[in-house]
Amino acid sequence: MFDTMTMTKILGGLCGTFLVLLLGKFGAEFIYHEASHGDDHHQAYVIDTGVDETEEDVVEVPFAEVFAAADPAQGEKLFRQCKACHSLEDGKNGTGPTLAGIVNRATSSVSGYSYSGSLVAVVESWTPEDLNGFLESPKSYAPGTKMSYKGMPDVEDRANLIAWLEANNP
Repeated sequence: MFDTMTMTKILGGLCGTFLVLLLGKFGAEFIYHEASHGDDHHQAYVIDTGVDETEEDVVEVPFAEVFAAADPAQGEKLFRQCKACHSLEDGKNGTGPTLAGIVNRATSSVSGYSYSGSLVAVVESWTPEDLNGFLESPKSYAPGTKMSYKGMPDVEDRANLIAWLEANNP
């Protein structure tokens, strides 16, 4: 096999390689580390691309218009997110209340389900506009709500889901 001198050379080579890599990383970080220049730094030169870089004005479309153009078939796919906590069967509550007939239903009208007081204080009935606001960010819309869902950011997705709930519930 190997004698002790060969093993010592191999171990020394490995330790030396490790040391070179370690010092090389330290040296590279020291040489190429970006220093902070404070708040008054600027670009050294600007290349004109011919494109105006001003921000575009985002026109916010009213929810009623988005809801009028909603596609209930797309909403059915989005309902999969809701199935973990909600049911569409009348009277069958899960972690959340049943969503049977949710659109334009009074907020605390499901018997056998304990609503959080903060939700009842914010919404009297679930109009499409109220559902839109709640689905966008439940915690922001009704602070203190028991619903742990983080929200649906896309307004078209929310409109599609609400349209599907409205079309497929008694």
